[in-house]
Amino acid sequence: MRHVIALDVGGTGMKAALVGADGTLLHAARRATGRERGPEAVVETILAFAAELRAYGEERFGTSAVAAGVAVPGIVDAGNGIAVYASNLGWRDVPMRALLGERLGGVPVALGHDVRTGGLAEGRIGAGKGADRFLFVPLGTGIAGAIGIAGSIEEGAHGYAGEIGHIVVRPDGPECGCGQRGCLETLASASAVTRAWAAACGDPDADAADCAKAVESGDPAAVRVWQDAVDALAAGLVTALTLLDPRTLIIGGGLAEAGETLFTPLRAAVEERVTFQKLPHIVPAALGDTAGCLGAGLLAWDLLSTEVSA
Repeated sequence: MRHVIALDVGGTGMKAALVGADGTLLHAARRATGRERGPEAVVETILAFAAELRAYGEERFGTSAVAAGVAVPGIVDAGNGIAVYASNLGWRDVPMRALLGERLGGVPVALGHDVRTGGLAEGRIGAGKGADRFLFVPLGTGIAGAIGIAGSIEEGAHGYAGEIGHIVVRPDGPECGCGQRGCLETLASASAVTRAWAAACGDPDADAADCAKAVESGDPAAVRVWQDAVDALAAGLVTALTLLDPRTLIIGGGLAEAGETLFTPLRAAVEERVTFQKLPHIVPAALGDTAGCLGAGLLAWDLLSTEVSA
């Protein structure tokens, strides 16, 4: 069976898969990234993991993978196959495509940004399937976005498109790591809700999931924290809607796991703010933490298609 290798590299863990031509997950595996061992060790772990997947595919399906795709965090030069910078992994200018291609016997390798790669999967085979224009926004440690247009993801002129987490929604708000104040991710990410709820309830170990549970039980302090985050998120999303006019808005990440505790007030807050804009369908992501891996597989199949057509 023809298949590709897919890798999704995170700060603490890596997800890997063999993916069929129709996007089917044929085999899945996980491994610790091991960033405490240093950036060179992380790269070697990625290469070794990919080689193991190749060997498994040969044994299980009787044929080697025809391509590979890898999604990585940070700044990515997808065109040249270089992982430019990732603060949480400590690497700079890693020629990931060349290194993986060499380890895998010369098969073509596609490199992508983790959020955009996850957005590609959500748009094609997940919650955005059938939508010609969509915006994928995962709410996790930070907030990023993937702009979907006609089945592909817009990267921008310099590879920075979709950084919705750095839209300023509260100019007098908390300082952001990017140097601005009041960025969306300082107010509406899972990390931001965790910080706000821990302060409000006096428990330093409380997190965003605890806040959501307290909201469901009617705790007034939790409701205030939650609504503040929802209001900030709605403000940022309406800015994005005004610029991009997506047909579907897909919300993922840890905060989306709260389900309707998030989506009911969020839909209402967005609707309250729009004037002339058309409301998109606001839906939860469908693929969970497999999105990045499936997206990496799609990148690999796209690369093969491009090579064939060329």
